Amino acid sequence: MLRTKFASTAMILTVALASSQIFALGDPDQGESKAAVCAACHGMDGNSQIVQWPKIAEQHEDYLARQTRMVRDQQREVPQMYPIVMNLSDEDIADISAWYASQSIEPGVADEALVEAGRLLYHGGNYETGVPACMGCHGPSGNGIPGSGFPMLRAQHADYTADRLRRYRNGETNGPDDPYSKIMVGVSEKLTDAEINAVSSYIEGLHATE
Repeated sequence: MLRTKFASTAMILTVALASSQIFALGDPDQGESKAAVCAACHGMDGNSQIVQWPKIAEQHEDYLARQTRMVRDQQREVPQMYPIVMNLSDEDIADISAWYASQSIEPGVADEALVEAGRLLYHGGNYETGVPACMGCHGPSGNGIPGSGFPMLRAQHADYTADRLRRYRNGETNGPDDPYSKIMVGVSEKLTDAEINAVSSYIEGLHATE
């Protein structure tokens, strides 16, 4: 079963990469002033102090830009964010993404009681239930793969990550044309609440546990 899941994931990824669009890189100097519209939720340096909102400092520029465009174009539903980005141009989004990508993410802290369970799942998955290892797409240190659509995860708020995983487990995608969220739905469908909590906490402290 696990081999079948990997094959399906590889097929979806191949389609995703083949259909991805190339956008110009942004100017971080221009993005600094434009990012003021994002600072209330994500912080001016991308280190959100509100655990419901993700840290976006140091995140891959292409990933940030693509996610923002999807919200602006109402492909990804984020009601709180849409009014803020609805009038941004592709150039604005590219510049803002470049600014946040140039910032440094602040480290988080994992719950020591959850570290071992989270480490096992992140690095090895769950063979019995067919859950693949997170590191397969997001890297052993949580740095993701720039240009692939797989984001950096390390130091992310555990509450945010857990919420996203539960949404994926419930079948939520970023619209019918987004293959990446379909991958996450397939990955998350067998996760238990305990596994979600453990791996999310581990990811928050990943910098410190490696």
